[in-house]
Amino acid sequence: MATAARPRTLDDLAELGPDELLALYHNAKTPRVEDLRGKLKGRMLASPLAKHGAVADFLKHFAADGPMPWQGKTFRPLSKDRGEGINRVFGNRANWYRFETFVGPSRAGDFDALQLDYDQHGNPFFVRAVKDEVREVAPGLWLGLAYLHTKKKDRLGIFFALAGA
Repeated sequence: MATAARPRTLDDLAELGPDELLALYHNAKTPRVEDLRGKLKGRMLASPLAKHGAVADFLKHFAADGPMPWQGKTFRPLSKDRGEGINRVFGNRANWYRFETFVGPSRAGDFDALQLDYDQHGNPFFVRAVKDEVREVAPGLWLGLAYLHTKKKDRLGIFFALAGA
């Protein structure tokens, strides 16, 4: 890895655990809507729900070497304040789960993040409950948090990363 404080690649981020990823996220930069543009390669990282043991090891291996259907996201800025995008899956053969983007308050702390709003017409109900947000950890490298919205609160389910394809 480049350094513990400055990951530069998806592989660098994949070496970090949930606590390290959250600390990195807190110190990352809030991107502008127009900073994320085009096809970005995606990688599932760690889950705070499985920090240690066999489940954590499986997730790490599956994300790196397994048949992960999610390939990344494609972003299109529409204006200075708004954008849209979609997830690429199954070897980039399908585009599923449209989202809109905007900068807004993070669920992880007292700072802003680029929000990905999946509560869009055509998305299934279980996808509409997902709330993603991203911040830039290095030029061209973004760390994301995926929350599941429940009646009581938003729960952080998994970390993911995006990088220029």
